[in-house]
Amino acid sequence: MEKDLSNYRKSYKKHELLLKDVPENPMELFQKWFYEVDQHFPEDETNAMTLATNGLDGFPMSRVVLLKKYTYEGFIFYTNYNSEKGKAIASNPNVCLSFFWHGAERQIIIKGTAEKIAENLSDGYFESRPRGSQLGAIVSNQSEIIQSRDVLENKLKKLEKEFEGKDIPRPKFWGGFIVRPIEIEFWQGRANRLHDRVRYKLEPDYNWEIKRLAP
Repeated sequence: MEKDLSNYRKSYKKHELLLKDVPENPMELFQKWFYEVDQHFPEDETNAMTLATNGLDGFPMSRVVLLKKYTYEGFIFYTNYNSEKGKAIASNPNVCLSFFWHGAERQIIIKGTAEKIAENLSDGYFESRPRGSQLGAIVSNQSEIIQSRDVLENKLKKLEKEFEGKDIPRPKFWGGFIVRPIEIEFWQGRANRLHDRVRYKLEPDYNWEIKRLAP
């Protein structure tokens, strides 16, 4: 099988990103871009981000997860701690997050370290989830091999009966991670592949060094 994609072309010319316009803290620019994409490009799932980890087998691995909260401290998502990504983070907490918002012709690339959030915060978010999602977190031994989908469906039915009319407790193997950034790059598509790239790098005094990078 062979498919030549060399003629795939797109010209980027919707926005610009200039050093004179960026704030001192990258989280403020993240919030601005997130809001703009969320408001003007509803076809994008704004909080979908790619999480890259260093796998236990020595290979990097990336997958799409959903951002559930961001603060000045970092970016929070939830998962099964026993999943492949959970085990990878436990072994090596250095990770990379990336957002690609094609409608706005923008990317954000975040290097940082991941750590578990406090259990009460995971409890609070778990309680806010629909019951189906709560049960799904218990049903799935994420990343483990299963014989068929019937295994999941049958386990779900059993749990639905078990917890009928009852609160569903958060399983201890499920919860949140916060990724604390040490470097954030904002990428804005521009014409002729001369894209705007602005990188924030955390310094020892916790201020941010801001530099423009060549495209």
